[in-house]
Amino acid sequence: MKKVEIYSTDNCQFCHAAKEFFKDNNVSFTDYNVGSDTAKRAEMINKSGQMGVPVIVIDDKDIVVGFDKKSLTNLLGITA
Repeated sequence: MKKVEIYSTDNCQFCHAAKEFFKDNNVSFTDYNVGSDTAKRAEMINKSGQMGVPVIVIDDKDIVVGFDKKSLTNLLGITA
């Protein structure tokens, strides 16, 4: 099973879409709310160079910025 982390905020529609996608495909994930956790926000910016959310990190190496369903499907090995 892959390690999936998502850096998100409460009011981000793409963050909610990504988390629903994970749930629908039985993908376990750790959610970091960068709206309230400044340490995780700094970590996210350091890893991705981005301030926008969501930032999704898979197995500590693959980074997806935004909700890119095609990339996530490929990286997670999800079949239709």
